[in-house]
Amino acid sequence: MWSGAAAAAAAARAVSPPLHAPSLPGRRDAGRPSTVSVRAAGGLMDFVGGDLVKPDLGRWLDDVEEHKALAIYPPHEGGYEGRYLNRLRYQGYYFLDMSARGLGDPESTLTKIHPVCPPSLGRQPVARWYFPPEVDYRLSLLHPDAKGLVVWVLEAKVLSKAELQFLAMLPDLRPKVRVIAECGNWRKFTWKPLKQISGLEPDPDAEE
Repeated sequence: MWSGAAAAAAAARAVSPPLHAPSLPGRRDAGRPSTVSVRAAGGLMDFVGGDLVKPDLGRWLDDVEEHKALAIYPPHEGGYEGRYLNRLRYQGYYFLDMSARGLGDPESTLTKIHPVCPPSLGRQPVARWYFPPEVDYRLSLLHPDAKGLVVWVLEAKVLSKAELQFLAMLPDLRPKVRVIAECGNWRKFTWKPLKQISGLEPDPDAEE
């Protein structure tokens, strides 16, 4: 029943006359209604689905292996980065997801035994707990057949330049580690080497 009603409504919209703009006094064509045409602009990806077809996945894998640390810029609506994450998972990588907010010193948190102070709520004594290095601990638990560990840093745009530089150099300190840092947003999913973003290497796309 609902499908028939929907078809009838669609047919009614298809045969409805075009919209007419209201005539303004004093115009020469005041007696003739002007037709307003609406045209939808779109490309091929709007019909196929931009989240389904990703012809750059091969280049993504090559850049991860070549640069080892990438700064990514996914769209604001989110969801696209999952395609690229899954492709790395298919290659045998394991993941360590971390948020840059509250990360503290990346060098201490990821590669050293670091203290963590839980909230005392004003009545308990200030305590200090010590945790193992996050990256080294995960590397010790990897499966022997695993290709490596991907440190996926969320909201990396809040990190300082020095902190981004350490993340860019982390694969040099731990060869089995790859770093993906979400450094902002763009209209489509794009990425650049993290060393160029942090200033360790010259950026060819930067304006002189």
